[in-house]
Amino acid sequence: MNTNAYIPYQAYEVETQPNLRALLIRYVRNWPWFLLSLILALASAYIYLLYQPPIYTVQASVLVKDEKRGISEQSLMKEMDTFTQSKVVENETEILKSYTLMDRVVTNLGLDVRYYQPGRTVKKQIYQESPIRLIVEKPTPQLYMEEMKFSFVDGKTVKLNGQAYPVNQSIKTPLGQLRVFPRKPLSIKLAPILASVSSHTDAVEGYLSNLKIESTSKLSTVLVMTLQESVPDRGEAILNQLISEYNKEEIVDKNKEASKTLNFIEDRLALISGELSTVEKQVENYKSTQGITDLSIQAQTFLTAVKENDTHLNEVNMRLGALADIERYVQNHSGEKGVAPATLGFDDRILTGLLSKVAELELKREDVSRTMSSNNPLLQSLDSQLKAIKASINENIQTIRQQLVSNRNQLIANNGRMEGIIRTIPGKERALLNITRQQSIKNGLYTYLLQKREETALSAASRMSDSRTVDAAHTSNRPVKPVKMMIFALFAVLGLLIPIGFITAKDILNDNVMRRADVVEATQIPILGEVVKGRQKNTENLVLNPSVQSVMGEQIRALRTNLQFLRSDPQKSQVLLFTSSISGEGKSFISLNLGASLAMVKRKTVILEMDLRKPRLHKSLHIENQTGLSNYLMGEASIDELLHPIMGYPNYYIITAGPLPSNPAELLSSPHMEELFSGLKERFEYILVDSPPIGLVTDSQLIASFADATMFLVRHDHTPKSYIKMVDTLYKEGRFPKLSIILNGIGEGESLNYSYNYGDYQDLVKKGK
Repeated sequence: MNTNAYIPYQAYEVETQPNLRALLIRYVRNWPWFLLSLILALASAYIYLLYQPPIYTVQASVLVKDEKRGISEQSLMKEMDTFTQSKVVENETEILKSYTLMDRVVTNLGLDVRYYQPGRTVKKQIYQESPIRLIVEKPTPQLYMEEMKFSFVDGKTVKLNGQAYPVNQSIKTPLGQLRVFPRKPLSIKLAPILASVSSHTDAVEGYLSNLKIESTSKLSTVLVMTLQESVPDRGEAILNQLISEYNKEEIVDKNKEASKTLNFIEDRLALISGELSTVEKQVENYKSTQGITDLSIQAQTFLTAVKENDTHLNEVNMRLGALADIERYVQNHSGEKGVAPATLGFDDRILTGLLSKVAELELKREDVSRTMSSNNPLLQSLDSQLKAIKASINENIQTIRQQLVSNRNQLIANNGRMEGIIRTIPGKERALLNITRQQSIKNGLYTYLLQKREETALSAASRMSDSRTVDAAHTSNRPVKPVKMMIFALFAVLGLLIPIGFITAKDILNDNVMRRADVVEATQIPILGEVVKGRQKNTENLVLNPSVQSVMGEQIRALRTNLQFLRSDPQKSQVLLFTSSISGEGKSFISLNLGASLAMVKRKTVILEMDLRKPRLHKSLHIENQTGLSNYLMGEASIDELLHPIMGYPNYYIITAGPLPSNPAELLSSPHMEELFSGLKERFEYILVDSPPIGLVTDSQLIASFADATMFLVRHDHTPKSYIKMVDTLYKEGRFPKLSIILNGIGEGESLNYSYNYGDYQDLVKKGK
């Protein structure tokens, strides 16, 4: 026996990687599912967009002024230090994003309440278009979980969830104590609106998380504020109000020193005003009781001199008092944050400059401490500067005090000399002079304080913020979210991935043979050929026709050619056994058409319908089954009586199964089996046996001893992989002679062997070439 002819079928190269072409064709065959999934995904995207409100970008920009920029050496060094400059911008950014400022914005604009207009698909959020403003005075927990519906009866009444309430009044509702303010005249013609309330903290934190503040460049101090909002006018109002609150906070911070000075002046004015009223009353009472109308010229001269002396003395005392305040400030607040005391009456530029420098450094330290820890080098540097400057102030105070004490002693001595002269004036005039002198002193001091108060008030009123609005809040023309093309693209990808995932999951969970590699990996049985999936409804009919060319026909012809490798002796007849693991794998179809292919090349062929349990061949050929193999095996008929020619195929015969016996296994074991194959070998070159599946009964194994070669059918997406291992065991045990596998029902693009372009062949046939 020539065993070398059998080796080539074991030498196939196994493709371990997935066949891309086969995978794509598998997906293309399921194109209706892809199309349906894509249509549903796009429809879902359209519905999704209907319920998504457009989101717009609202922007505003602020310039943070730097008044200390110059061309001096110090400023040039600061410009080289980019870290210091960026820290200034970052500080202002943190202030703008502070909870305190946004809390004021939410409170002033009432942003914890959202208003909606009902629509067909989605509720539309409104802000300025809302005809009312809702103020929450005492909420209940239920208020934050329910949506309120407002409808309008007339200009003085609204309905909240169907219950009528007056406007402009505090009302008690199941949701809490509320107040409704009309923004425009109310009437029954106005469409109802919806309102939802969120907690104040959630509203503030929500807007802060949505707010972005960035510098336009590293060298610029322009801050761009960006807010994404579904209601453009609300977003513009938020940014504009935030800038306004930021400017107010900066001006208040700058006016702390002026505020302290004004408070000091107001306290002194109140005290001097009371003392002045008392002195004036004393002058009036004294003149009326003593009958004094005028003083002598000498008395007037002394009075003027004494008054001037006393005025200077009071000024010196006031300066000493202010100097004491400054000294206490330096001693008690060294190294701590504070505001410098008032310097009324001091014309010492050095002291005034040092105090201004202290105030400036303390304001700067307060700004920096908002965003930095106490261990920051910048804070420690500011504290060191403050300590050094206050030490200089202390030295300056001692020098000024010595001068003031000397002046005061001199003025007191002058007063003593003047009073000695005044004693020579008559008692009445001297008493009047004392009272009048006090009146003049208090009056002058009162006038001086009034002047200083006006100067301080004007200074505070003229202060401006160091920031300037570059661009007020404005909204983009087109919404930035949702991006319709991106949404449609994402849903389209999802629509394509769903069927791909479904098909892939189906393949993974499928335990049937899906590709050639499944067979090659499970067994060493050679593969004789592959047959594509037929398009006929009845796959057991004869499809091989000399006048009709098809891919399946060419593959069956290829099987016919490969049979020569299974022949032991070309001069003898060849018995081919066709079987499978389970029913429906196409053994009857393949055996029937392979026999027709042999008959077409003038090979006398007979096919035996030896599936005595469930015969099908005679039905597909429309041949009567009154007498068949069962009759012969029981000794009731001869071979010639069993042979039926197949119409349209000369040299091709069939022996049907005959009446179904009750004991097919016993019949197949009868001595007549050997006589049957001996007689058929004398008459035919090829004997094809259509036997039952080996996974169900043992009939095929009983017939195997009479066969020269065995064709085992494996059907794509039908044969379980576990049966391949069973057949491999039978192959290794040698139960079937020359066992080979035929892959049946291969889908287009899934065959790994058959790459013949049959379209070109048909064109040549039509042209007669």
